[in-house]
This record gives sequence, structure tokens and C-alpha cells, in this order.
Amino acid sequence: MSEKDEISVIHTPDGIVADVRSMIESSRETVSQVVNAGLTILYWRIGKRIQSEVLENKRAEYGKEIVATLSHELTTEFGRGFERSSLARMVKFAETFPEGEIVATLSRQLGWSHFKEIIPLKDDLQREFYAEMCRLERWSVRTVRDRIRSMLFERTAISKKPEELAKAELAALREEDQLAPDLVFRDPYILDFLGLRDRYLEKDLEDAILRELETFLLELGDGFTFQARQFRIQIDFDDFHLDLLFYHRRLKRLIAVDLKLGDFQAEYKGQMELYLRWLAKHEQQPGEEAPLGLILCAGKKEEQIELLELDDSGIHVAEYITGLPDRKLLREKLHAAIEISKARLEKREGSEV
Repeated sequence: MSEKDEISVIHTPDGIVADVRSMIESSRETVSQVVNAGLTILYWRIGKRIQSEVLENKRAEYGKEIVATLSHELTTEFGRGFERSSLARMVKFAETFPEGEIVATLSRQLGWSHFKEIIPLKDDLQREFYAEMCRLERWSVRTVRDRIRSMLFERTAISKKPEELAKAELAALREEDQLAPDLVFRDPYILDFLGLRDRYLEKDLEDAILRELETFLLELGDGFTFQARQFRIQIDFDDFHLDLLFYHRRLKRLIAVDLKLGDFQAEYKGQMELYLRWLAKHEQQPGEEAPLGLILCAGKKEEQIELLELDDSGIHVAEYITGLPDRKLLREKLHAAIEISKARLEKREGSEV
């Protein structure tokens, strides 16, 4: 019998095969992460070096000249990856992320392809939001792209805050992994995947959400886990039913969701407060934070919501859209809402001083 035949008849235990396969896959993943992080930091250092050279020369045209010359030299010696457009992107990378320490931290989770999606964004807060959420929730490149296209930042409550407050919340996220509710809740929620027609009942909306629960959870965001539908709450001799109950792992809170077909009404606050207090008393576990409420409505009445000071009660109100919105109109609506909210918050803070 040949050596080859001897090897072929030896039975390899399943356990060792699985263990070795796991080692190889784990090692490949680790190597890939190290290589990606190394490339990202290299590109940042190249961008920083070009940036300092251009600033030192103090001549606008010199930037174009140095990039063109450097691109020719590097491409000749190292091949693709150092074209003019690539070097220009590296310079932009160093400009938009000026602190090497932050880049080093982000590069442990974000590859160069992630940064390429984030760098073109015009607003500093936008870039920081997507970078930090990507790091925290380990988004794929495709997910980053989808989140930007769906205007997640503009739909998140933090975008509607004054810049200093928004920066403080993002700093807490970066330095302490402290996720604030304003980084979790969105407005509006885009539920075009439910396939609802023009006329439907609250039960139809709830049934559609449960049919498409996986997609709905993606729209809610990372960290949500489904707990129950029509959750029964018994107070005295009365029965109440909460439409949907979720738990958010990072916030360590129960999230009560109430679905409404029409515009927001002031009485919804009292109903949700009742649910939240009951959940805090009977369902909140040691180590958890107080439950939060999310009222999803077809429309909002901004002045009523402002006067009711819902944030103080842990209640968030958001619109939902069941049809695919026109991107331009949605952007205009969101930007207008952001400006109005910021102005109201600044006015409120000014009156408290």
C-alpha cells in the first residue's frame, strides 16, 4: 500500500477539522483587519505629508503640481493605487480627520473603503456621526452607503440639536461608547418595504411590521430585539394592549412602540406615560435604565409636541412614511425640520439662562 493510500484511509476526527478550520478563518480575518488598518493609516500619513508640503509652500497651484508629480513617481514604482484622484482623496482624508489618534482608533473597525464613503460628506458632524456609529455597530461598507443614502444623520434627533450639544454627545460616544437615545431614534421612519396601500387600519400596519420584522428591525437600527406584540398591561380591572415591545441592548432599556394612523394627538402622551410607568414598575430589571416610548404617527404637530415637553417623559414622537419618498423633497423637509428644531432649542436654552 502506498503512502497516499495509507493517508486516504485514516479517519480524521470531525473535532480537529472544525478546530483547524476555525483557526485558519480567524487568522485570515485578523490578518485582513491588520492589513486594512495599516493601509488606512498609511493613506492618512501620505495625505498629511502632502498637506503639510502644500501649506508650507503657500501657493495654491503648488498643490496640484505636487500631487501630479508624486502620482507619476509612485505609480511608476508601486503600481495602481496612487493615481492623482487617490492622492487627492488622501489629502482630503487628512483634512477631514486631522487627529491621527482618532484615525488609529477608527481604523480598527473601519477600512479604507468605509472612509471613502464618509470623506465626501460636507458636514463635520455628519462625518463624525457616521464614523462613530460605523465603529460602534460594525457596519459593512454597503451598510454605510445605505445609511448615508437614506439620510440617517438627518433623520436622527442629534442632527436637530445645537452644534455644541451634538458634539458633546458624539464625544461621549467616541470616548466612552456612551450611546444616547438621540443617536438611536429617527424621524421619519421609512417603511416603504411594508407594501401598504393608501387605506389601511392600525392592525394592518402592525401585521405588516411583523411580517417584515427583520427589515423593520434594520430600519429601527442596531441593538433592537423584539419582545412582544399587543403586550397586555393590566391596571386595576382595566386591560391595555401595547402595540409593540422591544428591548435595546446598548441602551439597556425596554422600548414601548405605539402605532397611530393619523396625526399626533396630545392625549397620546398620557397613554404612553401610563405604559412606561407600568413597565418600569413590573418589567424593568436590575441594572436596566427606565423604559422609553416611541409613538409612530402618520403626521406630527410640532408645537403640541414642543409644549408637552415629551423628552422629559422619555417619549419620542416620529412620523412614518409607507411609500418610497422623493429624495429631494425628503432632504428639503429634513433640513427645514433641523433648522426649526435647532432654533427652538436655542431659544429654550436662552430663556433658561
